[in-house]
Amino acid sequence: MKTNKTQWIIDRSHSEIAFRVRHLMIAFVKGSFKIFDANIFTTDKDFATATINLWIDVASITTGDDKRDEHLKSSDFFDVANHKQIKFTSTSIKQLENKNNYELRGMLYIRDFPQEVLLNVQYRGIVKDPMGNEKAGFTVTGSINKIAWGLSWNRPMPSGGLMLSEEVLISCEVELTNAGQKDLEMEKESVVNKTAL
Repeated sequence: MKTNKTQWIIDRSHSEIAFRVRHLMIAFVKGSFKIFDANIFTTDKDFATATINLWIDVASITTGDDKRDEHLKSSDFFDVANHKQIKFTSTSIKQLENKNNYELRGMLYIRDFPQEVLLNVQYRGIVKDPMGNEKAGFTVTGSINKIAWGLSWNRPMPSGGLMLSEEVLISCEVELTNAGQKDLEMEKESVVNKTAL
């Protein structure tokens, strides 16, 4: 039986997956991932029905410092040689009293280890661009504890405390393009076992 859904494609040129980590307890180091993609489906245009499967190329991480980026790719952190992707699979999405706000729950896989996360989603609306493409915009925020995924590398400071905070703040701007109606059963193979971007 066919299951028709509306497919949404990430417009990477107008989207960002970014994070911040407190450094020396007095400032933040910011970074982002440049290569990512997702399979996103909704019933009609109702984002409360969304299913999301996102994958990120960890090697595309950038913090504005090449030496730091290489350290983040090493076994001290993401271990890119053995774990090439970060993945997120949604498990539920709840529309809040403010109809433009949602709570998004899902499993976040870092170093292939899954942990449940809760993200806040603010819906920015749907518009048509000058070329006639239908676009939807979102801001996604949240925080995670990196220790939960075994990212425990740190250094003590002479004054006490640690060089890096355990908390990582997530901040994403997402612009989606309506790709039309799809038979979800036909798309399933591209959602499962996705190994390359």
